[in-house]
Amino acid sequence: MPTELTAEQAAARLQATDTLGIPLGPGQPPAFLRALGERDDWTDLRVYGALLAVLTELFNRPGVHYLSGFYGPLDRALRDGGADVDFVPADFRRFGPLLRRQSPRVMATVTAAPDADGWCSLALHAGGTVDELRRAGADPDRLLIVEASDAFPRTYGLGEHRHALHVDEIDILVRSSEAPLALPGGEAPPSDVDRAIAENAVAYMPSGVTLQTGIGSIPNQIATLLAEGEGGDFGLHSEMFTDGCMRLHRAGKIANAHKGQFHGVSVTTFAFGSAELYEWLDDNREVAFLPVEVVNAPHVIADNERMVTINGALAIDIHGQVVADTIDGGQFSGIGGAEDFVAGAGLELSDRSLICLPSTYTKDGELRSRIVPWFGPGAVITTPRHHVDVIVTEHGTAELEGLTVRERGEALAAIADPRFRDGLLAAAERAAKGRSPVPDRTILL
Repeated sequence: MPTELTAEQAAARLQATDTLGIPLGPGQPPAFLRALGERDDWTDLRVYGALLAVLTELFNRPGVHYLSGFYGPLDRALRDGGADVDFVPADFRRFGPLLRRQSPRVMATVTAAPDADGWCSLALHAGGTVDELRRAGADPDRLLIVEASDAFPRTYGLGEHRHALHVDEIDILVRSSEAPLALPGGEAPPSDVDRAIAENAVAYMPSGVTLQTGIGSIPNQIATLLAEGEGGDFGLHSEMFTDGCMRLHRAGKIANAHKGQFHGVSVTTFAFGSAELYEWLDDNREVAFLPVEVVNAPHVIADNERMVTINGALAIDIHGQVVADTIDGGQFSGIGGAEDFVAGAGLELSDRSLICLPSTYTKDGELRSRIVPWFGPGAVITTPRHHVDVIVTEHGTAELEGLTVRERGEALAAIADPRFRDGLLAAAERAAKGRSPVPDRTILL
Protein backbone atom coordinates (compact mmCIF):
# COMPACT_ATOMS: atom_id res chain seq x y z
CA MET A 1 0.00 0.00 0.00
CA PRO A 2 1.21 3.55 -0.69
CA THR A 3 2.17 6.08 1.91
CA GLU A 4 -0.48 8.80 2.02
CA LEU A 5 0.97 12.31 2.32
CA THR A 6 -0.11 15.87 1.74
CA ALA A 7 1.17 17.60 -1.38
CA GLU A 8 3.67 19.52 0.74
CA GLN A 9 4.93 16.37 2.45
CA ALA A 10 5.30 14.65 -0.93
CA ALA A 11 7.20 17.65 -2.32
CA ALA A 12 9.64 17.36 0.59
CA ARG A 13 10.61 13.86 -0.60
CA LEU A 14 12.51 15.32 -3.55
CA GLN A 15 16.16 16.12 -3.03
CA ALA A 16 17.64 19.56 -3.78
CA THR A 17 19.48 17.90 -6.66
CA ASP A 18 17.08 15.52 -8.36
CA THR A 19 15.26 14.51 -11.56
CA LEU A 20 11.48 14.53 -12.09
CA GLY A 21 9.35 13.27 -14.96
CA ILE A 22 5.78 14.45 -15.52
CA PRO A 23 3.25 13.75 -18.28
CA LEU A 24 2.12 16.15 -20.94
CA GLY A 25 -0.55 18.74 -20.09
CA PRO A 26 -3.64 17.25 -18.45
CA GLY A 27 -1.64 14.41 -16.87
CA GLN A 28 0.32 16.80 -14.65
CA PRO A 29 -0.40 16.75 -10.87
CA PRO A 30 -1.50 20.30 -9.97
CA ALA A 31 -1.35 20.33 -6.14
CA PHE A 32 1.98 18.51 -6.12
CA LEU A 33 3.59 20.84 -8.68
CA ARG A 34 2.38 23.90 -6.79
CA ALA A 35 3.79 22.45 -3.56
CA LEU A 36 7.15 21.97 -5.28
CA GLY A 37 6.96 25.63 -6.25
CA GLU A 38 6.84 26.62 -2.59
CA ARG A 39 10.36 25.26 -2.10
CA ASP A 40 13.29 27.58 -2.76
CA ASP A 41 16.19 25.30 -1.89
CA TRP A 42 16.76 23.74 -5.31
CA THR A 43 20.35 23.15 -6.38
CA ASP A 44 19.79 21.24 -9.62
CA LEU A 45 16.28 19.94 -10.24
CA ARG A 46 15.74 18.75 -13.81
CA VAL A 47 12.09 18.39 -14.83
CA TYR A 48 11.11 16.52 -18.00
CA GLY A 49 7.65 17.40 -19.35
CA ALA A 50 5.65 19.04 -22.14
CA LEU A 51 2.72 21.42 -22.65
CA LEU A 52 2.62 22.81 -19.13
CA ALA A 53 -0.94 22.97 -17.75
CA VAL A 54 -0.32 23.96 -14.12
CA LEU A 55 0.42 27.44 -12.77
CA THR A 56 3.28 26.98 -10.33
CA GLU A 57 6.29 28.98 -9.15
CA LEU A 58 8.48 25.90 -9.51
CA PHE A 59 9.95 26.81 -12.89
CA ASN A 60 10.82 30.35 -11.81
CA ARG A 61 12.98 29.09 -8.93
CA PRO A 62 16.78 29.23 -9.20
CA GLY A 63 18.27 25.78 -9.70
CA VAL A 64 15.24 24.40 -11.58
CA HIS A 65 15.73 23.38 -15.21
CA TYR A 66 12.64 22.54 -17.28
CA LEU A 67 13.08 20.47 -20.46
CA SER A 68 9.90 20.65 -22.53
CA GLY A 69 8.99 18.51 -25.52
CA PHE A 70 6.11 20.80 -26.53
CA TYR A 71 5.64 24.51 -25.84
CA GLY A 72 2.18 25.75 -24.89
CA PRO A 73 1.28 29.25 -23.66
CA LEU A 74 2.69 28.62 -20.16
CA ASP A 75 5.96 27.18 -21.50
CA ARG A 76 6.42 30.18 -23.80
CA ALA A 77 5.62 32.63 -21.02
CA LEU A 78 8.23 31.01 -18.77
CA ARG A 79 10.83 31.06 -21.54
CA ASP A 80 10.10 34.70 -22.39
CA GLY A 81 10.17 35.63 -18.71
CA GLY A 82 13.70 34.33 -18.25
CA ALA A 83 13.05 30.92 -16.68
CA ASP A 84 15.50 28.10 -17.38
CA VAL A 85 13.40 26.39 -20.08
CA ASP A 86 14.83 24.38 -22.98
CA PHE A 87 13.08 22.71 -25.90
CA VAL A 88 13.72 19.02 -26.63
CA PRO A 89 12.83 18.26 -30.29
CA ALA A 90 10.86 15.02 -30.42
CA ASP A 91 7.56 13.87 -31.78
CA PHE A 92 5.01 12.61 -29.26
CA ARG A 93 5.69 8.94 -30.05
CA ARG A 94 9.32 9.37 -28.96
CA PHE A 95 8.44 10.83 -25.56
CA GLY A 96 8.30 7.34 -24.02
CA PRO A 97 11.71 6.11 -25.24
CA LEU A 98 13.31 9.45 -24.33
CA LEU A 99 11.87 9.32 -20.82
CA ARG A 100 13.16 5.78 -20.38
CA ARG A 101 16.63 6.98 -21.37
CA GLN A 102 16.41 9.92 -18.95
CA SER A 103 15.03 7.60 -16.23
CA PRO A 104 14.06 10.33 -13.72
CA ARG A 105 14.40 9.27 -10.10
CA VAL A 106 10.90 10.59 -9.41
CA MET A 107 7.86 10.14 -11.63
CA ALA A 108 4.63 11.96 -10.83
CA THR A 109 1.16 12.03 -12.37
CA VAL A 110 -2.43 12.90 -11.59
CA THR A 111 -5.19 10.28 -11.61
CA ALA A 112 -8.83 9.99 -10.68
CA ALA A 113 -9.60 8.85 -7.15
CA PRO A 114 -9.08 5.10 -6.50
CA ASP A 115 -12.11 2.91 -7.20
CA ALA A 116 -13.37 0.22 -4.85
CA ASP A 117 -10.72 -2.19 -6.13
CA GLY A 118 -7.83 0.24 -5.74
CA TRP A 119 -7.49 1.22 -9.41
CA CYS A 120 -6.66 4.87 -10.15
CA SER A 121 -7.75 5.82 -13.66
CA LEU A 122 -5.14 7.88 -15.53
CA ALA A 123 -8.02 10.20 -16.41
CA LEU A 124 -7.15 12.59 -19.24
CA HIS A 125 -3.71 11.35 -20.30
CA ALA A 126 -2.13 8.09 -21.41
CA GLY A 127 0.55 9.52 -23.69
CA GLY A 128 4.15 8.38 -23.42
CA THR A 129 4.56 8.09 -19.65
CA VAL A 130 2.52 5.00 -18.68
CA ASP A 131 5.39 2.52 -18.86
CA GLU A 132 7.83 4.82 -17.05
CA LEU A 133 5.33 5.44 -14.26
CA ARG A 134 5.11 1.69 -13.72
CA ARG A 135 8.87 1.22 -13.91
CA ALA A 136 9.41 3.92 -11.29
CA GLY A 137 6.86 2.29 -8.99
CA ALA A 138 8.54 -1.11 -9.32
CA ASP A 139 12.08 0.20 -8.72
CA PRO A 140 13.05 0.53 -5.02
CA ASP A 141 15.59 3.22 -5.93
CA ARG A 142 12.97 5.39 -7.61
CA LEU A 143 9.78 7.09 -6.46
CA LEU A 144 6.27 7.10 -7.95
CA ILE A 145 4.10 9.94 -6.66
CA VAL A 146 0.42 9.96 -7.64
CA GLU A 147 -1.99 12.80 -6.96
CA ALA A 148 -5.43 11.19 -6.90
CA SER A 149 -8.10 13.85 -7.41
CA ASP A 150 -11.82 13.33 -7.07
CA ALA A 151 -12.30 16.18 -9.59
CA PHE A 152 -10.63 14.30 -12.48
CA PRO A 153 -12.80 12.03 -14.67
CA ARG A 154 -12.56 8.25 -14.57
CA THR A 155 -11.78 7.08 -18.10
CA TYR A 156 -10.84 3.71 -19.57
CA GLY A 157 -8.37 1.93 -21.79
CA LEU A 158 -9.00 -1.11 -23.95
CA GLY A 159 -7.88 -4.74 -23.89
CA GLU A 160 -4.32 -5.17 -22.68
CA HIS A 161 -3.95 -1.41 -22.26
CA ARG A 162 -5.47 -0.80 -18.84
CA HIS A 163 -5.65 2.94 -18.40
CA ALA A 164 -5.00 2.89 -14.66
CA LEU A 165 -2.44 2.40 -11.89
CA HIS A 166 -3.20 0.23 -8.88
CA VAL A 167 -2.55 1.65 -5.44
CA ASP A 168 -0.14 -1.23 -4.81
CA GLU A 169 2.14 0.15 -7.55
CA ILE A 170 2.26 3.62 -5.98
CA ASP A 171 4.89 4.78 -3.47
CA ILE A 172 3.24 8.04 -2.36
CA LEU A 173 -0.45 8.90 -2.76
CA VAL A 174 -1.60 12.50 -2.49
CA ARG A 175 -5.36 12.95 -2.25
CA SER A 176 -6.76 16.18 -3.65
CA SER A 177 -9.80 17.86 -5.16
CA GLU A 178 -7.89 19.79 -7.80
CA ALA A 179 -9.71 20.11 -11.13
CA PRO A 180 -7.96 19.80 -14.50
CA LEU A 181 -7.15 22.94 -16.43
CA ALA A 182 -10.20 23.70 -18.55
CA LEU A 183 -9.97 25.57 -21.80
CA PRO A 184 -12.64 28.25 -22.27
CA GLY A 185 -15.95 26.57 -23.04
CA GLY A 186 -17.38 29.51 -24.95
CA GLU A 187 -15.75 29.41 -28.38
CA ALA A 188 -15.20 32.61 -30.30
CA PRO A 189 -17.29 32.70 -33.46
CA PRO A 190 -15.33 31.46 -36.48
CA SER A 191 -14.06 34.02 -38.93
CA ASP A 192 -15.09 34.03 -42.57
CA VAL A 193 -11.64 32.59 -43.36
CA ASP A 194 -12.14 29.76 -40.84
CA ARG A 195 -15.52 28.92 -42.38
CA ALA A 196 -14.12 28.88 -45.90
CA ILE A 197 -11.21 26.63 -44.94
CA ALA A 198 -13.55 24.25 -43.11
CA GLU A 199 -15.94 24.11 -46.05
CA ASN A 200 -13.08 23.25 -48.39
CA ALA A 201 -11.82 20.57 -45.96
CA VAL A 202 -15.11 18.75 -45.35
CA ALA A 203 -15.32 17.94 -49.06
CA TYR A 204 -12.72 15.25 -48.23
CA MET A 205 -14.88 13.76 -45.44
CA PRO A 206 -17.74 11.68 -46.85
CA SER A 207 -19.72 9.36 -44.62
CA GLY A 208 -17.73 6.46 -43.24
CA VAL A 209 -14.29 8.05 -42.99
CA THR A 210 -12.23 7.84 -39.81
CA LEU A 211 -11.08 11.23 -38.55
CA GLN A 212 -8.13 12.67 -36.68
CA THR A 213 -8.45 16.27 -35.66
CA GLY A 214 -6.88 18.74 -33.27
CA ILE A 215 -7.79 21.90 -31.43
CA GLY A 216 -8.40 25.40 -32.70
CA SER A 217 -10.93 27.43 -34.60
CA ILE A 218 -10.56 25.57 -37.91
CA PRO A 219 -10.90 22.01 -36.48
CA ASN A 220 -13.82 23.26 -34.35
CA GLN A 221 -15.56 24.64 -37.42
CA ILE A 222 -14.92 21.39 -39.31
CA ALA A 223 -16.50 19.45 -36.42
CA THR A 224 -19.47 21.84 -36.43
CA LEU A 225 -20.05 21.39 -40.15
CA LEU A 226 -19.84 17.61 -39.85
CA ALA A 227 -22.12 17.55 -36.79
CA GLU A 228 -24.74 19.69 -38.53
CA GLY A 229 -24.37 18.08 -41.97
CA GLU A 230 -26.12 15.14 -43.57
CA GLY A 231 -23.18 12.73 -43.45
CA GLY A 232 -22.28 10.42 -40.60
CA ASP A 233 -21.07 6.93 -39.74
CA PHE A 234 -17.68 8.47 -38.89
CA GLY A 235 -14.88 7.01 -36.82
CA LEU A 236 -12.48 8.82 -34.50
CA HIS A 237 -8.82 7.89 -34.12
CA SER A 238 -7.17 11.03 -32.80
CA GLU A 239 -4.15 11.84 -30.67
CA MET A 240 -6.16 14.50 -28.83
CA PHE A 241 -9.84 14.32 -27.89
CA THR A 242 -11.47 17.75 -28.00
CA ASP A 243 -14.84 19.46 -27.58
CA GLY A 244 -15.28 19.03 -31.33
CA CYS A 245 -14.96 15.26 -30.96
CA MET A 246 -17.58 15.34 -28.19
CA ARG A 247 -19.86 17.40 -30.44
CA LEU A 248 -19.68 14.74 -33.15
CA HIS A 249 -20.54 12.03 -30.62
CA ARG A 250 -23.50 13.99 -29.27
CA ALA A 251 -24.79 14.58 -32.80
CA GLY A 252 -24.88 10.82 -33.37
CA LYS A 253 -22.30 11.03 -36.14
CA ILE A 254 -19.76 8.59 -34.67
CA ALA A 255 -20.11 4.85 -35.28
CA ASN A 256 -16.45 3.67 -35.36
CA ALA A 257 -17.55 0.86 -37.65
CA HIS A 258 -14.90 1.14 -40.36
CA LYS A 259 -11.61 0.60 -38.57
CA GLY A 260 -8.73 -1.78 -38.98
CA GLN A 261 -8.51 -1.98 -35.18
CA PHE A 262 -10.53 -0.72 -32.20
CA HIS A 263 -13.98 -1.20 -33.70
CA GLY A 264 -16.83 0.47 -31.88
CA VAL A 265 -14.82 2.99 -29.81
CA SER A 266 -13.18 6.33 -30.39
CA VAL A 267 -9.45 6.16 -29.71
CA THR A 268 -7.27 8.87 -28.20
CA THR A 269 -4.17 9.29 -26.04
CA PHE A 270 -5.15 12.49 -24.18
CA ALA A 271 -8.05 14.92 -23.85
CA PHE A 272 -7.89 18.69 -23.51
CA GLY A 273 -10.87 21.00 -23.57
CA SER A 274 -13.69 22.46 -21.53
CA ALA A 275 -15.03 21.40 -18.14
CA GLU A 276 -18.09 20.16 -20.05
CA LEU A 277 -15.86 17.79 -22.04
CA TYR A 278 -14.28 16.39 -18.87
CA GLU A 279 -17.71 15.79 -17.34
CA TRP A 280 -18.87 14.03 -20.52
CA LEU A 281 -15.80 11.78 -20.52
CA ASP A 282 -16.34 10.67 -16.90
CA ASP A 283 -17.24 6.96 -16.84
CA ASN A 284 -17.78 7.05 -20.63
CA ARG A 285 -16.72 3.85 -22.38
CA GLU A 286 -17.33 5.25 -25.86
CA VAL A 287 -13.78 6.63 -25.73
CA ALA A 288 -10.64 4.54 -25.12
CA PHE A 289 -7.41 6.12 -23.90
CA LEU A 290 -4.38 4.22 -25.21
CA PRO A 291 -0.61 4.86 -25.04
CA VAL A 292 0.72 7.19 -27.70
CA GLU A 293 2.94 4.49 -29.21
CA VAL A 294 -0.29 2.68 -30.15
CA VAL A 295 -2.50 5.61 -31.15
CA ASN A 296 0.18 7.36 -33.21
CA ALA A 297 1.79 4.34 -34.84
CA PRO A 298 1.62 5.02 -38.60
CA HIS A 299 0.72 1.42 -39.45
CA VAL A 300 -2.17 1.50 -36.95
CA ILE A 301 -3.38 4.79 -38.41
CA ALA A 302 -3.14 3.34 -41.93
CA ASP A 303 -5.19 0.28 -40.88
CA ASN A 304 -8.27 2.48 -40.54
CA GLU A 305 -10.47 2.46 -43.61
CA ARG A 306 -10.43 5.82 -45.43
CA MET A 307 -8.49 7.71 -42.77
CA VAL A 308 -8.63 11.51 -43.02
CA THR A 309 -6.21 13.49 -40.85
CA ILE A 310 -6.52 17.22 -40.18
CA ASN A 311 -3.55 19.29 -39.03
CA GLY A 312 -2.49 22.93 -39.10
CA ALA A 313 0.57 24.83 -40.25
CA LEU A 314 2.16 28.25 -39.99
CA ALA A 315 3.77 28.36 -43.44
CA ILE A 316 4.54 26.27 -46.52
CA ASP A 317 6.95 26.72 -49.45
CA ILE A 318 6.48 25.70 -53.07
CA HIS A 319 8.38 22.45 -52.52
CA GLY A 320 5.62 21.49 -50.07
CA GLN A 321 7.76 21.78 -46.97
CA VAL A 322 5.70 22.68 -43.89
CA VAL A 323 6.69 24.83 -40.91
CA ALA A 324 4.19 24.15 -38.13
CA ASP A 325 5.92 24.63 -34.78
CA THR A 326 8.30 27.60 -35.11
CA ILE A 327 8.04 31.28 -36.02
CA ASP A 328 11.14 32.90 -37.56
CA GLY A 329 13.13 29.97 -36.15
CA GLY A 330 11.88 30.51 -32.59
CA GLN A 331 10.01 27.68 -30.88
CA PHE A 332 6.24 28.23 -30.74
CA SER A 333 4.74 24.80 -30.05
CA GLY A 334 6.20 21.39 -30.90
CA ILE A 335 6.14 18.48 -33.30
CA GLY A 336 3.53 16.55 -31.34
CA GLY A 337 1.87 13.83 -33.36
CA ALA A 338 1.24 15.74 -36.58
CA GLU A 339 4.04 13.95 -38.41
CA ASP A 340 2.69 10.52 -37.44
CA PHE A 341 -0.77 11.31 -38.79
CA VAL A 342 0.58 12.89 -41.97
CA ALA A 343 2.84 9.87 -42.57
CA GLY A 344 0.27 7.27 -41.49
CA ALA A 345 -2.36 8.59 -43.86
CA GLY A 346 0.19 8.47 -46.67
CA LEU A 347 0.54 4.68 -46.51
CA GLU A 348 -2.80 4.02 -48.25
CA LEU A 349 -4.10 5.67 -51.42
CA SER A 350 -7.64 5.81 -49.95
CA ASP A 351 -6.44 7.89 -46.99
CA ARG A 352 -6.03 11.65 -47.08
CA SER A 353 -3.93 14.04 -45.01
CA LEU A 354 -5.12 17.65 -44.89
CA ILE A 355 -2.94 20.53 -43.72
CA CYS A 356 -5.08 23.60 -43.16
CA LEU A 357 -3.94 27.21 -42.87
CA PRO A 358 -5.11 30.73 -43.72
CA SER A 359 -3.38 32.08 -46.80
CA THR A 360 -2.14 35.27 -45.09
CA TYR A 361 -1.24 36.88 -41.77
CA THR A 362 -0.40 40.43 -40.70
CA LYS A 363 2.89 41.39 -39.07
CA ASP A 364 3.86 44.94 -38.13
CA GLY A 365 0.86 46.19 -40.08
CA GLU A 366 1.97 44.42 -43.27
CA LEU A 367 -0.01 41.65 -44.98
CA ARG A 368 2.16 38.61 -45.62
CA SER A 369 1.62 35.29 -47.36
CA ARG A 370 1.85 31.99 -45.49
CA ILE A 371 2.63 30.31 -48.83
CA VAL A 372 6.13 31.40 -49.80
CA PRO A 373 8.50 30.70 -52.72
CA TRP A 374 11.21 29.53 -50.31
CA PHE A 375 12.02 29.69 -46.61
CA GLY A 376 14.64 32.07 -45.27
CA PRO A 377 17.67 31.26 -43.10
CA GLY A 378 16.85 29.69 -39.76
CA ALA A 379 13.57 28.09 -40.84
CA VAL A 380 12.87 24.78 -39.12
CA ILE A 381 10.93 22.25 -41.19
CA THR A 382 8.25 20.26 -39.34
CA THR A 383 6.92 18.12 -42.19
CA PRO A 384 9.09 17.12 -45.16
CA ARG A 385 7.79 17.70 -48.68
CA HIS A 386 7.47 14.01 -49.52
CA HIS A 387 4.89 13.43 -46.75
CA VAL A 388 2.52 16.22 -47.74
CA ASP A 389 -0.78 15.36 -49.44
CA VAL A 390 -3.41 18.16 -49.45
CA ILE A 391 -3.00 21.81 -48.48
CA VAL A 392 -6.21 23.69 -47.67
CA THR A 393 -6.71 27.47 -47.50
CA GLU A 394 -9.77 29.70 -47.78
CA HIS A 395 -9.09 29.89 -51.54
CA GLY A 396 -9.28 26.14 -52.21
CA THR A 397 -7.21 22.96 -52.03
CA ALA A 398 -3.91 21.87 -53.56
CA GLU A 399 -3.27 18.12 -53.93
CA LEU A 400 0.52 17.82 -54.02
CA GLU A 401 1.26 14.09 -54.10
CA GLY A 402 2.80 13.05 -57.39
CA LEU A 403 3.38 16.61 -58.64
CA THR A 404 6.72 18.06 -59.72
CA VAL A 405 8.11 21.03 -57.81
CA ARG A 406 6.92 23.33 -60.61
CA GLU A 407 3.44 21.82 -60.52
CA ARG A 408 3.38 22.07 -56.73
CA GLY A 409 4.24 25.75 -56.94
CA GLU A 410 1.48 26.34 -59.48
CA ALA A 411 -1.08 24.43 -57.37
CA LEU A 412 -0.11 26.35 -54.24
CA ALA A 413 -0.19 29.69 -56.06
CA ALA A 414 -3.80 28.94 -57.01
CA ILE A 415 -4.83 28.75 -53.34
CA ALA A 416 -2.66 31.64 -52.15
CA ASP A 417 -3.94 35.16 -51.69
CA PRO A 418 -4.21 36.67 -55.21
CA ARG A 419 -1.79 39.46 -54.25
CA PHE A 420 1.05 36.97 -53.89
CA ARG A 421 0.37 34.60 -56.78
CA ASP A 422 2.66 36.20 -59.36
CA GLY A 423 5.74 35.78 -57.15
CA LEU A 424 4.86 32.16 -56.44
CA LEU A 425 4.30 31.39 -60.12
CA ALA A 426 7.63 32.97 -61.04
CA ALA A 427 9.37 30.81 -58.41
CA ALA A 428 7.55 27.73 -59.72
CA GLU A 429 8.82 28.51 -63.24
CA ARG A 430 12.40 28.74 -61.97
CA ALA A 431 11.95 25.40 -60.16
CA ALA A 432 11.19 23.50 -63.38
CA LYS A 433 13.22 20.33 -64.01
CA GLY A 434 14.36 20.16 -60.38
CA ARG A 435 16.09 23.54 -60.31
CA SER A 436 16.05 25.97 -57.38
CA PRO A 437 13.16 28.44 -57.06
CA VAL A 438 15.60 31.06 -55.71
CA PRO A 439 16.65 33.64 -58.37
CA ASP A 440 20.33 33.75 -57.35
CA ARG A 441 21.53 30.45 -55.95
CA THR A 442 24.71 32.05 -54.62
CA ILE A 443 22.73 33.27 -51.59
CA LEU A 444 22.00 29.73 -50.52
CA LEU A 445 24.16 27.93 -47.99
